[in-house]
Amino acid sequence: MAASSKIDDSSPDSPPSRSARLCRSAPAGSIVDLRNLLAERFPQPLPPPASRLATGLPAIDEPLEGGFPKSAITELSSSQVSAGSALLLYALLQNAQRNGYFLALVDGRDSFDPSALGGLGNRRLHNLLWVRCTKALDAVKAADLLLRDGNFPLVVLDLVLNASDELRKIPQTSWYRLQRLVETAPTAFLVLTRTSIISSAQLKLSLDNAWTLADLEQDHLTARLKILVKRAQGGREASAGAG
Repeated sequence: MAASSKIDDSSPDSPPSRSARLCRSAPAGSIVDLRNLLAERFPQPLPPPASRLATGLPAIDEPLEGGFPKSAITELSSSQVSAGSALLLYALLQNAQRNGYFLALVDGRDSFDPSALGGLGNRRLHNLLWVRCTKALDAVKAADLLLRDGNFPLVVLDLVLNASDELRKIPQTSWYRLQRLVETAPTAFLVLTRTSIISSAQLKLSLDNAWTLADLEQDHLTARLKILVKRAQGGREASAGAG
């Protein structure tokens, strides 16, 4: 018996069937707007402290009641060039080494400098997976793979030094895809940006530092980090600081 090869017996001029109409995709902008509206109308509570990743930094752990939320996107923006995002990275790596877990760093502009870790650098690098990129879109794809893996307690996507026109080319649907991935993983996903670009981030923070060269020569700078909580619990706005 010959298998039927008939797929569609409707004429080209006939109106589309209901199933065909349902298969048409809605404009990406409409989907993003709808998700933003739902986030504002039905805000989700922050995860309890047991589902947080402690950073060892009071400027972060105290206002966030335990650290970065797991299974969520945290966006940390630093509009000032000398706000301290690199210092924060080194402190997070030190905390990973101290607590025996692995940190995955997706370096969007290949700017991470291991030599700045000093004499303990080699030991701390044992706890680091460093993905070196030069383009923002490639960095987002790398973060996608790491979140699918699900074996890293902390994944950091550093886009601070990527050009703004690069970042504008990242569709919001990409961030929603990353959000869906991290929701099923026991991972804290931290995205470092110059200005806020992720509408789906559950938590939005900002580094409120403006250090000079003289400041950078002083000790214990991590204790002076200032973090502002810009948004938490879905679309609700809040502001808090520590450090």
